[in-house]
Amino acid sequence: MTRDDVLGILGSNDDYVSGQMISEQLGLSRAAVNLAVRSLRDEGYEIESKTRLGYRLLSSPDALSYGELAQYIDRDRLKTVTVLDHVDSTNNKLKTMEHEGAPSGSIVIADYQESGKGRRGRSFVSPKGSGIYLSYLLRPECTADEISQLTAFTAVAVSRSLEKACGIEPQIKWVNDILVNGRKLVGILTELSVESESGSITGCVIGIGINVNLDLEDFPQDLRSKATSLSLVKNGPVKRAPVIKELISELDKLEDNFPAAKEEYLDYYRMHCPIPGKKINVYKIIGKDPVTAEALEITDDFSLKVSYENGTVEDLRSGEVTIRGTEGYI
Repeated sequence: MTRDDVLGILGSNDDYVSGQMISEQLGLSRAAVNLAVRSLRDEGYEIESKTRLGYRLLSSPDALSYGELAQYIDRDRLKTVTVLDHVDSTNNKLKTMEHEGAPSGSIVIADYQESGKGRRGRSFVSPKGSGIYLSYLLRPECTADEISQLTAFTAVAVSRSLEKACGIEPQIKWVNDILVNGRKLVGILTELSVESESGSITGCVIGIGINVNLDLEDFPQDLRSKATSLSLVKNGPVKRAPVIKELISELDKLEDNFPAAKEEYLDYYRMHCPIPGKKINVYKIIGKDPVTAEALEITDDFSLKVSYENGTVEDLRSGEVTIRGTEGYI
């Protein structure tokens, strides 16, 4: 952790920081500080040093590490954040930690996933160094009806974080895909743990995957007409740590606000969901032919009210169905 601690101090200061100050703050020898600086330089960090002034961080690679995040996120908050180079799935890792007693608000972040998970058993493309793969543990006190709304709350939190971090205007495709320019930018997967005897909810792991620095050719052929990334939207590379900062901030607000602030989240969701008013295909069973319907509105419990061609009106609920636009992804 020495190099991460040194990086955290350098990254949180705009001016020079003396080696003596770093040494005293971390309880390290000057030799250990010098060694950490050399190690950081070897990893691509540009660190200037001047006699009598100390060290100053000039630039850094788009790495994911405790030290990189410590430049943006309070150190106390990072105590319950686990940063990994790779993992099979951040959701799987956090579910194990949940069963071992991890507190609400615990987070797992990985530079890449070997088996990223999407809805209905689908995989999520998770290449190394190109995305944000983050899982957040929530231990809510709520009813079963309320927990069904958590995915929509999460979509709002993610959308807000991207607005703040990147200055973009995302849309939310019901129920939880985050879109920009009609293409999918973010996937969200929530997985519940329930106490078998009482049926009470013991925890919920929220998995979030954001395409950050992917080119179109990085996506599988069948996704290239539907997917996008932050770098494609912004026409240039995007540093991940500042985005993670805003994402964690909004998820922490969600933890505080769920489910009490429903009206606030519902208003935002309705304003950013482009589905009502469109003709859609409703897939109730994957692999079967869809049913055409008109999307009418987002209801008060975040369901999607639709009208079928035979005149039947139905409220579609999260997790039950998949929808697609009749003339494209939305």
